[in-house]
Amino acid sequence: QEQLVESGGGSVQAGGSLRLSCAASGFVASRYYLGWFRQAPGAEREGVATIDRAGSTSYADSVKGRFTISRDNAKNALVLQMNTLKPDDTAMYYCAAHQWMPTKRFKTDSYKYWGQGTQVTVSS
Repeated sequence: QEQLVESGGGSVQAGGSLRLSCAASGFVASRYYLGWFRQAPGAEREGVATIDRAGSTSYADSVKGRFTISRDNAKNALVLQMNTLKPDDTAMYYCAAHQWMPTKRFKTDSYKYWGQGTQVTVSS
């Protein structure tokens, strides 16, 4: 049974950094298409960054140059390094996985498996 568990969220001041991890179990993460999404209060869930099986990455414009998505194959995990954080980055962050290539990388319905989320709060 595929499961995802996020960790690493917390509270940080603007300009700070956080590193999120998503531990995968029940499947080999490197063989899946993976992504990070976030959802702020009152807003829709939005795609932040994705990585495909070949290791190619894509980012939302709002996080380009500040966030880095990667896989830790030894730990069977997905990682999101977030630097130069802004108050607008405040949200619940979710990792997602799908065995087949998503029709649209940043669409939530392109991913079958989801974690429970980890909260990121950035204060000004």
